[in-house]
Amino acid sequence: MIVYQQQPLNVGTPPGLLRRSFITPTRHFFIREHGTQPTVNEDSYRLLMNGLVQRQMELSCAELRMRFPAHTMSATIECAGNRRDELTSVRPIPGEVPWGAGAISTANWRGVLLRDVLSAVGIGEGAYYVAFVGMDEAQMEGQQHNFGSSITLERALSTDVLLAYEMNNEPLTPQHGFPLRVIVPGCIGVKSVKWLRSITLQEQPSTNYFYAHDYKLFPPDVTKETADWNCGKVLEEIPLNSVICDPQAGQTCKAGPQRIQGYALTGQGASIERVELSTDGGVHWLTTNIVERSDPWAWCLWEANVDLAPGPCQLVVRAWDTRQHTQPERMEPLWNFKGYVNNAWHRVQVQVV
Repeated sequence: MIVYQQQPLNVGTPPGLLRRSFITPTRHFFIREHGTQPTVNEDSYRLLMNGLVQRQMELSCAELRMRFPAHTMSATIECAGNRRDELTSVRPIPGEVPWGAGAISTANWRGVLLRDVLSAVGIGEGAYYVAFVGMDEAQMEGQQHNFGSSITLERALSTDVLLAYEMNNEPLTPQHGFPLRVIVPGCIGVKSVKWLRSITLQEQPSTNYFYAHDYKLFPPDVTKETADWNCGKVLEEIPLNSVICDPQAGQTCKAGPQRIQGYALTGQGASIERVELSTDGGVHWLTTNIVERSDPWAWCLWEANVDLAPGPCQLVVRAWDTRQHTQPERMEPLWNFKGYVNNAWHRVQVQVV
């Protein structure tokens, strides 16, 4: 594992390790924290349901399990900063975790549907958003903030949003949100709030610091100093993306037959149709084999067998979805001062001998 920070703890998964299995073992699942990791006693834990509800409730973990049917789902969680390190080759991005392509992982999640819990508390008039607040705290601009985010009520009432208490058939670990977290599949990881403290139904989106003043996207010409946070684009769906996991940049490969492997995913309402690989920097393309996929909210794994000639070689990958959307070729138009959602063609330079 790649430790980027100890406090807060931020740990990435080497791409080669990611590609070993469709479901990421919990010990290899990337860790993204913004502040302190809370210590929670499950016996005394209560989830507060409040705001524009008909019946305010406090629910224990045991009550959640007893009152509501359990659901399971395979889903990929991706940090908005995945592949940020590539964007730094365009321009520096100071003050942000320099994630490689390993700020992403896939797990089997088990919990209760958020919509079942919302039905139990009753949705009040004027409720259009569902806001989540975690128990973790971070020092931002001289003030303490709990981490939080929100989604639309429409998304919250889907059959996909989970209040998860298990990960890979075991209780959540402290690093991954014990005892309860949200899983909002198809959206960037900021939506899947860990160590869940409260769920609030409200008229407007969250005003939490991280939602309103951190996880927003700006054009390349905007800097941290000139940004108007009221004008930034709120990050929502995971963009169409694909990555080469093996071989890795700088690796020396033997000439002749070579297996290239990687992952691809999207959260934009259309599944991956095909993944294409180039061995000459993007001049010519071949269609890879998608070797594993499951739930619509999980990544797919792809591979291709190619013959590599001696010399320097740039491998490039791009994915297409069923709506015939593909990834942008260049990173320059994607650069932003936060280093978010880089989904340009993934390029890996190797030496073939």
